[in-house]
Amino acid sequence: MKHHHYKTTIEWTGNKGSGTSNYRDYERSHTISVENKSVIEGSSDPAFRGDKTKYNPEEMLLSSLSSCHMLWYLHFCSEAGIIVTGYIDNAIGTMAETANGSGHFTEAILNPVVTITDEKQIKKAEELHEKANQFCFIANSVNFPVKHIPKILIKK
Repeated sequence: MKHHHYKTTIEWTGNKGSGTSNYRDYERSHTISVENKSVIEGSSDPAFRGDKTKYNPEEMLLSSLSSCHMLWYLHFCSEAGIIVTGYIDNAIGTMAETANGSGHFTEAILNPVVTITDEKQIKKAEELHEKANQFCFIANSVNFPVKHIPKILIKK
């Protein structure tokens, strides 16, 4: 088995002067950084006193699922001789908050709209989403279903 290692730095930037002296006295703002890459501004979901202009962990998880699926899908299309000229996914995730304040995702639904060049390859292009889902590292790492509802368009 081959192992890959990743490193990221999360730094809280929300100290307004008195730290976490009170639940309402600090911001949930933080930065997400990886060496030699752009910094991502993060916060919590606005429902949890976060900044709506910054990415929250729930959005990042959903984005990871969607981008991993897309990368595997493009790989399999390339191998199958399917020419993809466009790909966009409006992914949706559902998180259930429990009575004690914790929570968990119950599902993610990927809605990829893929544009290909050959109408004869629509069926195969649809089928490759299942294979991409089976190979996606992130989908294989979560404990909730990751569904996909693809739509295939033809570039005219």
